[in-house]
Amino acid sequence: MKLFELISSCGLVSAPNTNPEISAITADSRKVVPGTMFIAVRGFAADGHSYIHQALKAGAAAVVCEQVPEGAEGIFVLVENSRRALAMIAAEFYGNPSRELTLVGLTGTNGKTTTVTLLYNLFRSLGYSCGLLSTIANYVGERRMETANTTSDPITINSLLREMVDSGCSYCFMEVSSIGVEQDRVAGLHFRAGLFSNLTHDHLDYHKTFREYLRCKKLFFDSLPKDAFAIVNIDDRNGEVMVQNTAATVITTSCRGAADHCCRIIEESFEGMMLRIDGSEVWTRLVGGHNAYNILAVYATAVTLGEKSGDVLVALSSLQAASGRLETLRGPHDVTVVIDYAHTPDALENVLKTLRDVAKDSEITCLFGCGGDRDRTKRPEMAQVAEKYADRIVITSDNSRSEDPEAIMEDIRAGLTPKGLAKTLSITSRREAIRTAILTAKNGGAVLLAGKGHENYQIDREGKHYFSEKEIVEETFKSISIL
Repeated sequence: MKLFELISSCGLVSAPNTNPEISAITADSRKVVPGTMFIAVRGFAADGHSYIHQALKAGAAAVVCEQVPEGAEGIFVLVENSRRALAMIAAEFYGNPSRELTLVGLTGTNGKTTTVTLLYNLFRSLGYSCGLLSTIANYVGERRMETANTTSDPITINSLLREMVDSGCSYCFMEVSSIGVEQDRVAGLHFRAGLFSNLTHDHLDYHKTFREYLRCKKLFFDSLPKDAFAIVNIDDRNGEVMVQNTAATVITTSCRGAADHCCRIIEESFEGMMLRIDGSEVWTRLVGGHNAYNILAVYATAVTLGEKSGDVLVALSSLQAASGRLETLRGPHDVTVVIDYAHTPDALENVLKTLRDVAKDSEITCLFGCGGDRDRTKRPEMAQVAEKYADRIVITSDNSRSEDPEAIMEDIRAGLTPKGLAKTLSITSRREAIRTAILTAKNGGAVLLAGKGHENYQIDREGKHYFSEKEIVEETFKSISIL
């Protein structure tokens, strides 16, 4: 592909007179080979402009940058914003694949992974070949690939979308993070629909203020085209704010009042719940008020995209939640262990409320920690939520990274009252904390393991280690059976 074809929409300041052939694109100077276009992006850990000389030495056919370094010789494309240029170039390089399928993006604090996974499985059950871009994994049809970020870099996104199109996918369902929006990772993509779930306390280590967090979420809806749909949960106070300036057609959802699509919970248990959606009843294997919102968003999206209501409801009744989202394991001593990714105060409250509704008067144990090198302000808030809803609390480690796990746990304990402290255990080893929580749980009780969900690792000062909560739970159950 020729250089001029790639740079036409990337905010040019100046362009070269020559038009070389470009065989590959990258923002990583270590991946440059002859014929590669190198895009120098200013990052948080490093500035790609510092590696322009290295890219040229490796044979870069052209360099896209905001400033040409002194003494550098080569073909340079100067742009206003190289991060945004990367996204626009990636879309062009892969032939704008987002325009050849129906791309649906979901943003919000909680529920993104569950909702996009449900959409992926729903549309597959309706006979479509689909792609999925999520926190847990990426899928091209049935082929699974691991993922590092909620929203991948633009080159990865567009290359996967191209694979989806070439393999016959009709739809792609994608998580869109606030950081991904702010960093222009989704620039240049054509979304057919954008969904908003909710907005609560998260990522303030990056955004610094809630207002800035909201602004970045809203940018996604501001950028939707006129032929798109914006499907928003208006029970969240920020739902209407999200679509104030969108050009897309707005579709509203609610589990409390009037909206374009409405849902109510009729009954629920650990096995699932009965919902009434737009006047029709449907049984789902998912549990909890937050999952009622997730299912309603899935239903509204499918109907808005032209699927028949009856077909959608039938398909919904057979779907299961994403891995590590209210995943239930039954023990030999009538104790239910629930694994959930809840790592924000709001998400933890949603899960504990659900367990309280389902478990009735049974004892609930809440085990959780907070990530290191992340927003510290939510640590005491998580403790306050746990104290409000749980009968017992176990504070432990959760991806402490470079921080001292004991210090993190102390930050958490600061949110507890004397009454809360009296029902709290602090155990640094998460493995031992899990075993203790299960072994000391009363018969008929529930133990919530919050924060890790689908993750099969722990990160500490020594690096990343394999760690499976599910395996630890099963090992503990076996030890109980032997006793």
